[in-house]
Amino acid sequence: MYLNLRSLLLCAALAIVPASGALAESAKSYQVTGPIVALTSSTITVEKSGERWEIARDLSLKGDGDLKVGDRITVHYRMTATKIDTKPGKVDSAKDEPATSSKKK
Repeated sequence: MYLNLRSLLLCAALAIVPASGALAESAKSYQVTGPIVALTSSTITVEKSGERWEIARDLSLKGDGDLKVGDRITVHYRMTATKIDTKPGKVDSAKDEPATSSKKK
C-alpha cells in the first residue's frame, strides 16, 4: 500500500464527523483532484503529481454517481483529529531559575 505521512494525515482528517454534523468551529476545507487509482468501500486513492492520496470514506459521503478506477475526481475534505496523545513538554531550566539572586557578597 502506498501510505506516506500526507496520506495518513488525510485519513485522519476524514474520520467520522459527529452525527449531528454541526461543529462549533468548522475546520478549513481542502481538495485534491486526480484520477482514482484504487477504490474500496472505506477509501478512495487519488493520484496527484505522482503522489497517491489515500482518503477515508464514510457512509455519509455525497457524490455525483458511481465511482470507478480511472475516473478523474475532486475530493473535498477537512482535517479532523481522531486521537491526541500528550507527552510532557521539555523543561526550560533557565525559566525555572529565579531572575535575580538575593545573595550578598
